[in-house]
Amino acid sequence: MPPGSAPRVELHAAGLRYGAATIFEALDLSLPAGRTTCLLGPSGAGKTSLLRLIAGLAHGAQGRAEDEAGDGLDGRIAYLAQQDLLLPWSNVLNNVLLGPRLRNEPVTGALEQRARDLIAQVGLAGREAERPGRLSGGMRQRVALARTLMEDRPVVLMDEPFSALDAITRYRLQDLAAELLRGRTVLLVTHDPLEALRLGHGVRIISGTPARLDAPLAAPGEPPRALDDPEVLRLQAELLRRLVVAQTNHGQGRGSTDT
Repeated sequence: MPPGSAPRVELHAAGLRYGAATIFEALDLSLPAGRTTCLLGPSGAGKTSLLRLIAGLAHGAQGRAEDEAGDGLDGRIAYLAQQDLLLPWSNVLNNVLLGPRLRNEPVTGALEQRARDLIAQVGLAGREAERPGRLSGGMRQRVALARTLMEDRPVVLMDEPFSALDAITRYRLQDLAAELLRGRTVLLVTHDPLEALRLGHGVRIISGTPARLDAPLAAPGEPPRALDDPEVLRLQAELLRRLVVAQTNHGQGRGSTDT
């Protein structure tokens, strides 16, 4: 992606309620342009709700995500949900090409080749004609990742994109995502502190009722970082300490039902 084409994302005084539960109230968030921010927190703290709010999918939310100029982000966001949401009657290739097809864009030879390249990069070469029912959960998640990357948007929201993968595949796809998402503005939800420190330029923890964000924790160097980097391992211990405090504080309030 060309330098400077990914916007800074700003969310000011955001609010969201589900029934009697207040998920967010006067919540502020700034995502640096062209950088990856990883988000952790206790289950039920509002991580998925925050992604959906930024994506414009949270019904009844107050506030909207904007760029630094105050413009909305319509058409500039790719969103990878926790569920793979693959069409069961469509094969792997057509699932990866779902976005262009829904927008009635011509599927040129170059576009199809790009989809095939992404399928190969996530380790599914040769399975382009298979339907989701013949794939494992981890394979389906890789198809969903390829579909998200296929969208080629400057802002990418990802909800636990590697959670269903075995350790080696997860490690490899973390590297791939770091490479292909370089220069984009990314918010990635994870429950894995080490994953957050490998991939994030900054790491945030969300907790409490209503939810609040802690101060950013920055890791040195550029993602993806080595698993055995001494500073990464030191920060993992600090991040785990913060998560324990967040879990304790969150347990004292009334949690929401999302993750």
